[in-house]
Amino acid sequence: MRQLVLFDRAGTARDLGVMLVLDEHGDSVLDAGTVPARRLNNADRDYFRAHKADPNLGLHISKPLFSRLTGSRIVVLSRRIDKPDGSFSGVVLAGLKLDYFSRLFDQIGLGRDGAINLYLRDATRLMRQPYEEADIGVNIAGASTFRRFVAERSGSFVGTSVRDGVERHYTFNRVGDLPLVLNVALATRDIEAGWRLKALVISSVVLVLCGLTVFLSLLYGRDLRRRAVLQAELARLSRTDALTDLPNRRRFDEVSERAWKRAWHKGKPLSLLIVDADHFKRYNDRYGHAVGDEVLKALARCLSASVNRPDDLVARVGGEEFVLLLPDTDEEGASRIAGKVHEAVAALTLPSAGIGAGAVTVSIGLATGSGSPREPAEALYRAADAALYEAKAGGRNQTRCASGPTGHPESVPREPRLVRAR
Repeated sequence: MRQLVLFDRAGTARDLGVMLVLDEHGDSVLDAGTVPARRLNNADRDYFRAHKADPNLGLHISKPLFSRLTGSRIVVLSRRIDKPDGSFSGVVLAGLKLDYFSRLFDQIGLGRDGAINLYLRDATRLMRQPYEEADIGVNIAGASTFRRFVAERSGSFVGTSVRDGVERHYTFNRVGDLPLVLNVALATRDIEAGWRLKALVISSVVLVLCGLTVFLSLLYGRDLRRRAVLQAELARLSRTDALTDLPNRRRFDEVSERAWKRAWHKGKPLSLLIVDADHFKRYNDRYGHAVGDEVLKALARCLSASVNRPDDLVARVGGEEFVLLLPDTDEEGASRIAGKVHEAVAALTLPSAGIGAGAVTVSIGLATGSGSPREPAEALYRAADAALYEAKAGGRNQTRCASGPTGHPESVPREPRLVRAR
C-alpha cells in the first residue's frame, strides 16, 4: 500500500523506464514496476556516488546508461534522500527512456541537414536527431562549438560542423536551472528556405522540456511534503506518552528547563506538583493491568482538567507518576490546584471495574522556586520528589509542600511540611 501511495500513477508513465527508491547501500527498496521491489544494487552508479558524497547536489541528471532492469537506454533523474539527522538515507530516481527524446525530436521538421542535440553541461551528448547509436554518450568538450555553448547562457552563431562539414546556424539555450544545453542546428541553406522554423522548433522543445521539469518537480515536491508530515508526526510521538496521550518525560524535561530559566529572568515563582497514584500495584494485582491502564487514563483526565492556562504542563513521567508544571504560580496557588486534584480524584469512579468514588487516591509533592543560574530545573524536581516521599510516609492521600521562602532565587527548599488533602 505504501508503495502504491508513493508512486501513484507516475510509475506507469510511458517514457519512465524505471522508478525506484534505493537505500543507503544502493539496494532497491521500492519499485514502481513490481511489488515487492526487484532485487538490484546500484551503489556503483555515478549518480548514487554523487548524491552520497554531496548532500547539496539537488536534482542530478546522469549520462546515458543501460538499465539493469529493462536493458533499455535511459537517462536517470535522481535526488538524495536524507534521514531526520541529515545523514544519507538513499536515492529516489526515475529513468527516462532516450526513446522519449527520439520521438519528440522526430516530430520536428529540421530540413534535410538540420540537427538537434541535447547535451549535459560536461559536453556529454544525451540525444541527437537524426539519431545514430554511436552519437549517444559522446563527449565533445574539445569542439569549438560547444565552448560557445558553455561560455554563454544562450545565443546563436554560424559554424561548420566537425562531424559532417555542413555549415549550420546554431542556436543554443540552457534548459532552466538543469545541467542541460539544447542546441538546434539548421543548415544555412535550409534556413534560407524557411527561417521561421527556427523559432517554432526552439519554443516547442523548450516548452516540452519545461513541462517535464514541472512534472518532476511536482513528483518530488509531493514526496518531500509527505516526508515532512511524517517527520513532524514522529517528532510528536517521541514526546508523547502512548497510553495517556500526555507529554512524556522527555517533553517535561525540555519544558521545565526553559520554564526554570524564564522564572529566574522574570523573578516569578515556578511551582511543580509530583502526583503519584497510591497503592497502584494493588489495582494491577486485584483487577489486572487493563484496569490499571484505565485508572492511569482517568488520572490523566483529572489532572488535565485541574489546569487551564496555556503555559501549564501536565505530563506522565513514570509508571503511575505524573507532574504538573505551573509557571507564575506561588506555593499558595499550587496548593489550591493540589486540592482540586484531590477532589477530582476522590470523585473518580470506574464502574466497569467495580471501582467506586474514593477508592483511588493520590499523594502529591509540591515545590516552588524562582529559578537559579547555578542549579538546573532538576533541583526543583528533587525538592518536590522529597515532599512526595514525605506525603507517602505520612499516610498517603495528602499533599506535602517543600518548606522554605517561596521564590528564593538561589536555591530550592528541601525540608517538607504537611498540607492535608481536603
